[in-house]
This record gives sequence, C-alpha cells and structure tokens, in this order.
Amino acid sequence: MVAAGSVLCLLVLVPPRAAQAQARLDAQYEASLAGIPVGKGTWAVEIGDDQYGASAQGGTAGLLKSFSQGSGSGAAQGRVVNGALVGQSYQASTTAGKKSEQIHINLLNGNVKDFGIEPEPPVDPNRIPVTDAHKRGVLDPMTASLVRVPGNGELFAPESCRGAAPVFDGRMRYELKLDYKRMENVKADKGYRGPALVCAVYFTPIAGYIPDRPVIKYLAQARNMEIFLVPIAGTRVLVPFKMVIPTPLGTAMLEATSFVTQATPHVAKTQ
Repeated sequence: MVAAGSVLCLLVLVPPRAAQAQARLDAQYEASLAGIPVGKGTWAVEIGDDQYGASAQGGTAGLLKSFSQGSGSGAAQGRVVNGALVGQSYQASTTAGKKSEQIHINLLNGNVKDFGIEPEPPVDPNRIPVTDAHKRGVLDPMTASLVRVPGNGELFAPESCRGAAPVFDGRMRYELKLDYKRMENVKADKGYRGPALVCAVYFTPIAGYIPDRPVIKYLAQARNMEIFLVPIAGTRVLVPFKMVIPTPLGTAMLEATSFVTQATPHVAKTQ
C-alpha cells in the first residue's frame, strides 16, 4: 500500500524545462500493485502564452478501497516567462479515513515565499529540519511534472531525460535525477499511442524526512525505478505516461488509461 502511494506521488517528480505552444492534456491513470488495482486518478494540464495551470486528483480503488478509503488532489499555477514555467502557487489536499491534510506553497522566482500544513504536524526530533537554504531554487511537485525538450532536434533524444531537479513539496526537500534507459511504444485505451522515452529515476532525500522510515530508505536505494515520458500534442513538452517501481510486495505501477492531448490554436492579442 505504501509502495502504491509512492507511485502516485512520484507521478509529479520530474524536472521541468520550458513550455512552447498553447496546448491541453486530459488524462486518466490507474495504479496497481502486483497487478491488483489500488487507485485511480485524473490529470489536466493547460499551457498558454503567458500562464499555465495543472491539476490532479485521485483515490483508492479495487482491493485497497476495501481496507482503506483515501483520496487526494493537487493544483499549481504559474507564469510562462521567456518559455520557462515559473511556479507561483501549489496546493495539495489528502484524506485517509477520518484524517485530512492541506498543504500550500507560494513561490517567487523559484524561492518559497511561504508555505504551510494544516493541521500542523507534530514536531519529530528525528526529522531532518528544512532550512531557508533548502527553500531557495526549488520546484513545486506539480510544476515539476513537465519536461520540455529544448531546441528543434529530436524530441526523444537520450539528452531529453538527463538532469536533476530540486523539489520541495511543503514537507520534504529532495532531488530527482533522470537518466536515459531506452525507447518503448505505449498505447492508452483512449488517446495517445506511440513512442515513449523511458528514463531511470533516482531519488535523493535532502531535508524534511525521517531517515529511519523504510519507504525513504527503499526509494533512496532503488536503482530500478522507471518513468515513461510522452509529448503533449503540438509542443515539445513531455509528461509522464507510466511509472514503474519494483517493490518487495510486487511491482507498483501507475499508467495512463486515457491520454488525450490537443494543441490550442494561437490567437493573436489585439489592443
């Protein structure tokens, strides 16, 4: 169950570059553990000339829903500045049983202006503290779900999935590194079918975490996590289509069942 939750979280842990054209994505995903459905979710992205927005929501399903009711949502907004996505705000909400939590982050030029968690979590002396330095030059998780391939070259080149990203999710600061592995063909039940860039994902916790937590140890040591990236139509922006994390309980997977993208016709601004 923890592994499946990690898959849902890692959907948004990909370093962004920049946006190009006006476009929209509407996608639906299913999460499974050892082939057993455990969750469903939706994801929407809109990229405009000078603004962008993204939102996601999901919940437990199948066998997992029989044991525990859970749901969550997240959203981010920002500006498009010289082609780059610059996050301004991020919100996330989760509910498990009778417990709920809300997180908000406001940013300015990659630096956290303010953030909060409600209800405020208890202080744990074993948690590595997040300092002011950890909140500078970071990405919110939702903005971090978009990867732009710069230039005019091959969209699926190995260089498109190399690099690292500093992410702050309101609780934890971590680094995500991608590295090229291979190409594969993917097919959604509705929408996209075609090539996908398969990247290895390496997770390094920096602050805001408890070192003895088994899931943190596992993710930090994992060397076989993969993410499959495909394009938003009409752009050079790649987004996650599929995520795979082998675990001791079986393979945890998040995969798009519907992946519909379209370029929005550009309308010139008038006085």
